[in-house]
Amino acid sequence: MPDSRYQVDVSVVTRFLAEQSQPEQNRFAFAYTVTVHNSGELPAKLMSRHWVITDGDGHVEEVRGEGVVGQQPLIAAGKSHTYSSGTVMTTKVGNMQGSYQMLADDGKRFDAVIAPFRLAVPGSLH
Repeated sequence: MPDSRYQVDVSVVTRFLAEQSQPEQNRFAFAYTVTVHNSGELPAKLMSRHWVITDGDGHVEEVRGEGVVGQQPLIAAGKSHTYSSGTVMTTKVGNMQGSYQMLADDGKRFDAVIAPFRLAVPGSLH
């Protein structure tokens, strides 16, 4: 049973960036807006991220780093932090998933899981 003091929910909205893509060069750009909601009982700081990006050909790229977009936001209980970022893939369809490594106010570290989400050029899925 998960500990209710340490509960962070992540939701993602994606968008294809046609103006930054070059399909003839297999370059497909996507933006994603992430909302990190602290539904736990303690404030928690987003310390680092781990993304697993899989393109339509099955190639996997892992990205690890401090915080998100240069920040390590402290998210109060019941509050959210939203940010936007992006990625470029060589295929029209792919997916991303991963986790955020969180640090609660009481010193406990825990992971916030980012469920898989799809990146797709509009009209590329049947």
